[in-house]
Amino acid sequence: MKILIVQDFLRSGGTERQSVLLANAFAAAGHRTTLLTFRPGGALAPTVVTSVARHVLQPLDFRADWFAPGLTAAARRLAPDVVLCMGRMANCYAGGLQSDLPAARVIATMRTGKPLPRLFRRSLATVSHVVANSRDARDTLVNTYGVAAEKIAVIYNSLIFPAGSERVGGAPSPRDTLRSKHGATPATAVLLCVAMFRPEKNQRELIEIAAGLPADCDWQLWLAGDGPARTACEQLAATKGLTARVQFVGFHRDPSALYAAADVAVHASWSEALSNFLIEAQAHGVPAVAYAAQGIEECFVPGQTGWEIRRDDRAAFRAALLRLLAEPGAGRVARSAAARAFARETFDPSRQVTAYLDLFQRLLRAAP
Repeated sequence: MKILIVQDFLRSGGTERQSVLLANAFAAAGHRTTLLTFRPGGALAPTVVTSVARHVLQPLDFRADWFAPGLTAAARRLAPDVVLCMGRMANCYAGGLQSDLPAARVIATMRTGKPLPRLFRRSLATVSHVVANSRDARDTLVNTYGVAAEKIAVIYNSLIFPAGSERVGGAPSPRDTLRSKHGATPATAVLLCVAMFRPEKNQRELIEIAAGLPADCDWQLWLAGDGPARTACEQLAATKGLTARVQFVGFHRDPSALYAAADVAVHASWSEALSNFLIEAQAHGVPAVAYAAQGIEECFVPGQTGWEIRRDDRAAFRAALLRLLAEPGAGRVARSAAARAFARETFDPSRQVTAYLDLFQRLLRAAP
């Protein structure tokens, strides 16, 4: 197959990581794969393997995610069998691509809990198929946007960093070294969030929640990532006198070491369809506490490896954290094992890549 993946920019977000993983995997499976982006560069650009053809539309980075000069002409030259649109901007163009490439199977993707732009909504009516990355996202497509259920396939996000070492017991390890670097003792509860700093990721809320933990609770909040909302979060932490407890650890291309060093994954975003961060944390044996959002409860085993909290209920969020932190060692070991088993089975990359390729083949066989 000739597969074209369309993405606006290879920033460090979860959707972009999925785009790169799929492109690399499709190429490794022997398919002629092109990854087309509107903007050049990006933090994840170096992670695209050489067997994936790269095509960039903007000759210089105009820093405009929506600007896709020559998209139709490029797509026609590439003559793909399948076009997979990833991210909000690419999906806004999906309907037009289907009209311009009638012989191709253009597939939109639903990976957000935000309201969809008008052009995105129009694309949903035109494309050959839609992939939702959670059952909750599928239900939103059906009930909110009127997409026929038979036109939707649910394919979960793939684990980007599936490997994780055991988290409890043993000799001094890189986990201990990293914790020590940030001033965390063996008794310190390390709460971790890995996400781009955007307003909808809501790291400010995590700072407010952690600030309200009991005075005798030894905790640190590690916020990994970068982005436009970071400065405001740093100012909030300073205003509350929490500069020693709230650690801004920066962007990590591979955050596995952070997962290994953490005790609880915390998440307050309101715009998710399925959180890459939470499923990766689970794969590394880290239990989760998260505000309710689209698809969040599908990231873990509810009430066993993760807890979904009603949005803005800070008291319930803190109570869930304190229950986890008070759990005896044997309970933590069992909970970590259950999280790893669930995530590695449910979000196995080989399974998800196969699901995409099977869908592509089915749509091509059904084409008139």
